[in-house]
Amino acid sequence: MIIAVRKLVKRFGLKTVLRGMDFSVEPGEFVALLGPNGAGKTTFLRILASLSRPTMGQVNIAGYFLPHQAAAVRRSLGVVSHQPLLYGDLTAEENLRFFARMYDITNADKRIVDVLGMVGLASRRRDLVRTFSRGMQQRLAIETHC
Repeated sequence: MIIAVRKLVKRFGLKTVLRGMDFSVEPGEFVALLGPNGAGKTTFLRILASLSRPTMGQVNIAGYFLPHQAAAVRRSLGVVSHQPLLYGDLTAEENLRFFARMYDITNADKRIVDVLGMVGLASRRRDLVRTFSRGMQQRLAIETHC
């Protein structure tokens, strides 16, 4: 399994949002997380991304356990939310360089050229991200996590 969640509980004060949740994903599987507002979808994703700690339960991602091995999980997992977390006043290249430093990416110059080409943004590498369409920002955000 690439993701294994067992008996996951998340409480905010007296309110229990996740109640003994079990969840697993095998390599190569695609998963959609659906539910009404307030069902705990975002809370669950924040736990998987190591942005929030579970109250109880076990979370294993790619062989690493949360929250104790959160740094290793962040190196193995990328999350692109509805609002991409990019810096609008930086260029595409500057954003990628920032994240390359943050994640200790070796050979960053070559990697930046490669990923901009992969997502069709090589010609916009020196343009400010705030001038990009939403789709372009999403494509760039995906690459900040690869």
